[in-house]
Amino acid sequence: MEDRDFRLASHPATMVPSHLTPAETFTTDDRTETIHSAFETEDESILSGVWECAPCREEIDAYPVHEMMTVVSGSLTLTHADGRAETFTAGDTFFIAKGSKLTWEITETLRKFYMIAE
Repeated sequence: MEDRDFRLASHPATMVPSHLTPAETFTTDDRTETIHSAFETEDESILSGVWECAPCREEIDAYPVHEMMTVVSGSLTLTHADGRAETFTAGDTFFIAKGSKLTWEITETLRKFYMIAE
């Protein structure tokens, strides 16, 4: 892996359409989802960047990756398998372990920094 330092911009100049969120999970008429990839290893086992998504709600049986996130704007509520709910807003940083069962609900358009490790 190439050594490279960089600053993640909360509003990068180049956000492109993303299609990670199933269309049927959006909870409003807004279906906007964009992404900016700031760094990827050659094998894509580590990814980092900025992602934004309109309100949606998705039941996730097993989170597909290890992911650390910092909310730039918006609001996200995670409800864990045991029923415990946590809401994250601007400035909050949190981690979801691969395999976690949860409900992911964006209640206000979410923009986040992310770092994914598979």
